[in-house]
Amino acid sequence: MHTTINIRGRLIDLSRPLVMGILNVTPDSFFSASRVESEEAVTRRASEILSQGGTIIDVGACSTRPGGDIASEDEELSRLEMALRRIKADFPETIVSVDTFRPQVARRAVEEWGADMVNDVTEGTFDDGSGETMFECISRMRVPYVLTSVEATVEAMLQRFGRETAELHAMGAKDIILDPGFGFGKTLEENYAVIAGIDTLRVLGLPLLVGISRKSMLYRLLDTTPDNSLNATTVANTIALTKGTSILRVHDVKEAAEAVRIYNEMNKNN
Repeated sequence: MHTTINIRGRLIDLSRPLVMGILNVTPDSFFSASRVESEEAVTRRASEILSQGGTIIDVGACSTRPGGDIASEDEELSRLEMALRRIKADFPETIVSVDTFRPQVARRAVEEWGADMVNDVTEGTFDDGSGETMFECISRMRVPYVLTSVEATVEAMLQRFGRETAELHAMGAKDIILDPGFGFGKTLEENYAVIAGIDTLRVLGLPLLVGISRKSMLYRLLDTTPDNSLNATTVANTIALTKGTSILRVHDVKEAAEAVRIYNEMNKNN
């Protein structure tokens, strides 16, 4: 199994799990505490993520929550430029991921504003009319790519991930990270069946990323709200760690980093 990813020539060790903190420059992301709308707020949130134990900052400028409004490409670009320039100016060594499904947004984020990796929730299927697919864009830029599944079962994920990763590798992509896509194309019951079986995906030999933080599969089951789902998130993240997850994508970095620290201590002799 790949235990490193290449970030602009730096090898990042994934043999121990990392925390990816969410920074949204959107007005409508479902969890309000992750939203920032000014340069000063970007700096504060980025500093918070790093000081609490985050290794990667995942910047989103277009909400992808089910039923949400989709920002225009121009809106997404404007928001991303502001956030990425500020983060790279204030924290130049920090690993920054851009959360986008648009190939040309990914291109500009990486080539012009310093993003280090791409997190795509559409499994490379979105056509932005540029003539370049996301897979082509990623393969040309040779940056790490989070490939997110919309399939409802682990069995279907295995088949589709197998085809897509083979295609990406044939095109020249190097570092692929698999995300089972909790909340995307799945019922409540299907989400729980997936988390129970995600360790099966390790047969593909690629790192796993889990983004389950404060999602509806947690707060709907417990009849609560995103704001009151921190305990549920920590439990779900801990389960994900025991299933072999390499990266936790979270709103609450401190709590996730503590879960990782405990998990590492339990497994230090394994």
